[in-house]
Amino acid sequence: MTLARSCFGCLLLPGVLAAQAATAVARTGVTFESYSFGSGLAFDRLSELTIPVSVSQRIAGGRLVLDLSTAFARASVTPAGGGAAAITHSGLVDTDLRATYSIIPGKLVLNLVGTIPTGATGVPDTTIPLFGATGTHLFGFTTPSFGSGGAFSAGFASAVKMGENWAVGMGASYRYAASYVPVQGGDEMSPGGEVRGRFGVEGPFGAGKYFRGALVYTTTAANDLGARGQSTIGDRVLGYVAVSMPFGNSQLSLYGWDMRRLRARNAASAGTLSVPRGNVLAVGGRLDRPMGPKATLSPLLEFRHELTGPGPTMELLGYLLRAGADLRYRLSDRAAGVIQAQLAFGTLHAEGTSVSIVGPRLGVMIEWARP
Repeated sequence: MTLARSCFGCLLLPGVLAAQAATAVARTGVTFESYSFGSGLAFDRLSELTIPVSVSQRIAGGRLVLDLSTAFARASVTPAGGGAAAITHSGLVDTDLRATYSIIPGKLVLNLVGTIPTGATGVPDTTIPLFGATGTHLFGFTTPSFGSGGAFSAGFASAVKMGENWAVGMGASYRYAASYVPVQGGDEMSPGGEVRGRFGVEGPFGAGKYFRGALVYTTTAANDLGARGQSTIGDRVLGYVAVSMPFGNSQLSLYGWDMRRLRARNAASAGTLSVPRGNVLAVGGRLDRPMGPKATLSPLLEFRHELTGPGPTMELLGYLLRAGADLRYRLSDRAAGVIQAQLAFGTLHAEGTSVSIVGPRLGVMIEWARP
């Protein structure tokens, strides 16, 4: 599942509609993100527009949940100097069909995900710089990738009680991806299988405080590039912690996550293209402040920092500070909406040059539920 569809629903106020135990939920909206760069790079501006759409349906007394999600995305990068035309791509991304079945309610869940290849494949080689830029973790674009040959994932998640109020959760999944030709005129690529394991713990503490923590480990087999050899990526370890607490008549949430990409096991092998090591760190917070019976204003602040490099010591790729606010509004008993406005600024380091970054993220989201 792409980030576009897994995250845009998180903008909506938790519990506003979910608390109604809706049997059907539909979400859509539009998000625009753009970054302008100082002199020193090959491009001046990078922009993306995403229109996500998702539908969720509960059946079998709520034990089975079916989700369908996709998005339309348009991305462009403007070369520096204004002498060349912008590189653009637009179209649907892949479509995810997810089935979640509660085998033992509250304790064991089975997840099946089919990825339908409705996105981009066989793209012109001129768009490769655009796809590489939008996939950078530092920028955190809503849609980081635009297509594949399709895939199927299967996994489980379980939870057990720890003490009186705390719970421990764990899960695992395997993803198989189909072969496809990513670049026009290029060789077919057979993606390697991916295994992901998760462990988490959560529970209340103190006076109204709540803690969540999780550790995710992902390992991916080498991608077969045919006559060109193979490409590899190292194992990834993601740690996440979050604490929420009352703050006057508001709710304060603080979070942090760190994703470390290890060196690929066979990076030194002949005919192997490997993704270099990397580390992305993010810390932030938001304050959910009620503005009346229907509206909630949520100022937010996040700092993001990324390191990368093939050598023994990783080098700074850049850092980004993002500030803004979400305004959530209950439109009716069945609908809620969000208006999002953020501004990010920071520095990007490339080829010994430090370049300034600045740009907005603007969005409007709506969720509708049927009991």
